[in-house]
Amino acid sequence: MTLEEAKKNKRGKKKKRYIFRSIILAVLLVAVIFALVTNLNQDKEIYQVGDKAPDFELVQISENNEEEVIRLSELEGKGVMLNFWATYCAPCEAEMPYMESLYPEYADDIEIVAVSLDASDLVIHRFIDDYDLTFPIVHDTNSDVLDLYNVGPIPSTFFINAEGEIVDKVAGALTLERLEDHFKEILPEKSS
Repeated sequence: MTLEEAKKNKRGKKKKRYIFRSIILAVLLVAVIFALVTNLNQDKEIYQVGDKAPDFELVQISENNEEEVIRLSELEGKGVMLNFWATYCAPCEAEMPYMESLYPEYADDIEIVAVSLDASDLVIHRFIDDYDLTFPIVHDTNSDVLDLYNVGPIPSTFFINAEGEIVDKVAGALTLERLEDHFKEILPEKSS
């Protein structure tokens, strides 16, 4: 083999390695992009106004309410205020008395479900006692419902009509007047 043939042979091998590496790199790049797009779209479904509210089941921790387990689907026929909150959240604390003041008036037609995101039951029980809250309070210990509803800032509230559809979503604290307006939107129609 001559020197010229050896150089030509070497160039041919380099070219084949370059093409092979380029193909491998392109395949890996496509796989990474596919994985990223799939994961971003898979778990982050955002429920919007008009969508059916996703069902969940959580244990009720308030001793002031008779229900032991709250399952959203079992509340169909009633309007539902689904409120995500925590004891360390000042705006959450500010709206709780408004919720409690309206609950006795609307309890037959609207259920308030307050989903606590606190770390321990102890602080939640202390909060319930301090404000004498009587509506159902559930503890989302693993943030499953928080993730299901893709909740960002707290307080966040979903208003769900008697058919189980989301009527409105509010991020931030509610005043008594706004809360009552939302209650009127989800109040089931009385059949004559």
